[in-house]
Amino acid sequence: MFTFKTIKKSKNSRARLGIITTPHGKINTPNISIIGTKGAIRGISFKKARKFGAQIFMINTFHFFHNNRFKIVKKFGGLHKFLGVDYPLMTDSGGFQVFSLGFGKEQGVGKIASIFPEESKNSISGAKFKNKNLVKIYEDGVEFISPYNGDRMFLSPSKSIMIQKILGADIIFTFDECTSPLADYEYTKLAMKRTHRWAIKCLETFRKSKNQVLFGIVQGGQYEDLRKESAKFINSLPFFGFGIGGSLGKTKKDMIKVLDWTITNLDENKPRHLLGIGEVDDIFNAIEQGVDLFDCVIPTRWARHGTAFTYQGRLNLKKSKLLSDKKPIDPKCSCEVCKRYSRAYVCHLLKEKEIYGIMLLVEHNVFWILKLFKEIRRALREEKFEVLKRTIIRKYQT
Repeated sequence: MFTFKTIKKSKNSRARLGIITTPHGKINTPNISIIGTKGAIRGISFKKARKFGAQIFMINTFHFFHNNRFKIVKKFGGLHKFLGVDYPLMTDSGGFQVFSLGFGKEQGVGKIASIFPEESKNSISGAKFKNKNLVKIYEDGVEFISPYNGDRMFLSPSKSIMIQKILGADIIFTFDECTSPLADYEYTKLAMKRTHRWAIKCLETFRKSKNQVLFGIVQGGQYEDLRKESAKFINSLPFFGFGIGGSLGKTKKDMIKVLDWTITNLDENKPRHLLGIGEVDDIFNAIEQGVDLFDCVIPTRWARHGTAFTYQGRLNLKKSKLLSDKKPIDPKCSCEVCKRYSRAYVCHLLKEKEIYGIMLLVEHNVFWILKLFKEIRRALREEKFEVLKRTIIRKYQT
C-alpha cells in the first residue's frame, strides 16, 4: 500500500518529481508537511489547508507523550479518527525535543531564526548558557523534565515507536538525538553512534506494518565524514525513506554542503525528508540537492508574529505605515484573504491584538507556501526550476 516513484529528474541538478502513495492518499513531491503540532494547525482547520492543496500533515509525538494523551488517541483507534481526518499524516519521534529542551534551550539556539547561528543577530548572546537544560541522555533513552509541570519522563527508542504506532500516522520516524550547531566533533560523533544504535532498536520495535512506514534519520552535524558515515549506515537498514536531521551547520551555505554529503550516499529510490527546514531560499536549495519532503512551522509562526510570505519577500504587517495601505497582502496571491482584505485592515487587527488578524495571516501563509510548491512541481515538469528559483529566491535571501 506504500510506494515511492520518481517520475522525472531534472537535467541540471538532483531535483526530482515523485509520488508517495499511502493508504490515505498520494503525496506529490517535492512537498511540505503542514504542522499540526498538538493535533491542530494554529489558525485554520485541516479541511481548509487540504482545500488549499495540503497533502500531508505532521503531528508532534512529544505533545501526545508528555501528558499521556496518546492513551486517549488509542481508544479512538489512532490520530485519523481522533482528528476526524482521512489524509496522510506523519509523526516525528520526539528527537527534536531532545535538542530543543536540552542543548538548544541551554545554548539559546534552535529556533527557526537561529538554526544557522552565524546568520542570526541574537542566537549567540552572553546569556546563552544560563538557561536550564531539561534533558538527560542515556544509552537506553532520554529523561525529560516536563516544561509544563516539572514531572520527569523517560522516552526510549522502543517507546517512541510504540507511541507512534498507537498514533497511527502513515509515516513515522526513528528516535534520534538531534545535535546542536554548537556541538563539537567528538560529541557529534558520540550522538551519531547513539542515533545509529537507536535506529536498530526502532526497527526491532516497528517490525513490519501494512499501515505505516518508518523513516530512518541521518545525523552527523556539520562534519563531512560523520554525515557520510551516518548516511551509509542508515541507508544500509530497511527503511522506507530517510529523514535528514540535526545541525545543518552554522550558515546556509553549510546546509547545502551537508545535503550534498548526505544525499549522495542515500538510495535514490527512496524518499528524503529534510526535518524542520522551511524558509523559501532553503526550500529551493534543498530541492536542488534532491530533497523530496519538508516540514516547518514557519507559515504559522510567522503569521503569529505578523509576517507574511509575498512574491516580493517577507512582509511585516505590524508596521504602522501599512495602516493606510489599500493593497492586498500580496497583489500576486489569489487566496481569499488577498482578494477581500487590505494590508491596512490586517495591520489594524494586529495592532489591536485581534486574533482574527493572525488567523487571516495563517490562511494566507499556508495558501502561499502550498501554491509555491505547486509552482515548483510545475517548473520541474517544464524544466524551468532554475528560472523560478532565480525569480523568487533573491527576495528571501538574508
